[in-house]
Amino acid sequence: MQPTPESTSVPTATPSFAHGPSPRLPGGDREIESLAEFDEIAAGGSLAGCRVQAIDLMARTSVLRACDATGAVFLGCAMEQSAVDAMRTAGALVFPPVPGLPFDPYRGLLYTPDELFSGLSEGGYEATPDAGAYAWFQETKADGDVFSSMLRAIHDDSISDALDELLVSARVVGVMGGHAMARGTKEYEGAARLGRSLARAGFTVATGGGPGAMEAANLGAYASVFRDEMLDEALELLAKAPSFTPSVTEWARAAFDVRERWPSGGASVGIPTWFYGHEPPNAFATHLAKYFANATREDGLLARSNAGVIFLPGAAGTLQEIFDAATPNYYESRGEPTPMVLVNHTHWTRDLPAWPLLQALARGRTMEQRIALVDRVEEAPSALTSLTTTD
Repeated sequence: MQPTPESTSVPTATPSFAHGPSPRLPGGDREIESLAEFDEIAAGGSLAGCRVQAIDLMARTSVLRACDATGAVFLGCAMEQSAVDAMRTAGALVFPPVPGLPFDPYRGLLYTPDELFSGLSEGGYEATPDAGAYAWFQETKADGDVFSSMLRAIHDDSISDALDELLVSARVVGVMGGHAMARGTKEYEGAARLGRSLARAGFTVATGGGPGAMEAANLGAYASVFRDEMLDEALELLAKAPSFTPSVTEWARAAFDVRERWPSGGASVGIPTWFYGHEPPNAFATHLAKYFANATREDGLLARSNAGVIFLPGAAGTLQEIFDAATPNYYESRGEPTPMVLVNHTHWTRDLPAWPLLQALARGRTMEQRIALVDRVEEAPSALTSLTTTD
């Protein structure tokens, strides 16, 4: 997959995200997900009907006691006991923080790479919250404890809610591909250029949030706001740590070195999982929706790819994603079928012959006009556009 030259100008269509006011719920209730939002709403004297998520309110006791809290729900908010008592007396439900967890099940926002990799510089990957959450998952996933299962379910639902709020008006293109694609290869470079092209066309790039092809596409979106030379230099720097094995620490540090040299890159989304804990999240997805349940993660990633999905060469995981995307397209259970573009003719017709089966499945149905196979990654964006405009 040989990359093609691109313009050195930086288009202004690159998507970005800003966390605006949280949505109103049916009946006019409001989700409050930041201290600034809390202060703004509480200044009016009423928190009635509000859902307050994971905010430190230890310094807001007097404000809380002065507010109408009828029907309010506090999810994992740190509060003084007198404030908790006052809220319950006023008719609110208070779900306190769960002590000893390496994650917040009630979080209102998605993760950032800085959050999940906090402590990397000082103690290596093993000291990060990401590694801590995976260790907790390994200890509890098979112990039969309904409390642990409930915490995972609450966390994942909170992540889905935050992801929906982030992508409410975005044109999302999913980029799928194998985790084994190494930095320093032509394949990795091609995936990065693909991510850059999509971001510059105004799409929001969404990946599985891990290494390999996923990282490359997120890197491309990150690079989309810089001149083209930035990506060339970044690829060269990253090639010094080609894989997350044997050292996640060195792999991740190389990515953060790139981010430090070129801060404030373009926005994109990664949707990884602790189910595959041996695959760390990548540092180039500016928003990380990390799940415990892989099935929820897989379906959510594909369902939110409303502008189509591009499938780069991969193995069992990517193959599964092809047919996870094909099923709702076949039944049109999510409405009009979304485009599916497979990249690399040899891989998808001979190595893992998914394309002939996908063609047979689509024959005679609307989705037949929404699938394409291209040989080179550079052809994928135009193929995606042609499928989107097909009558």
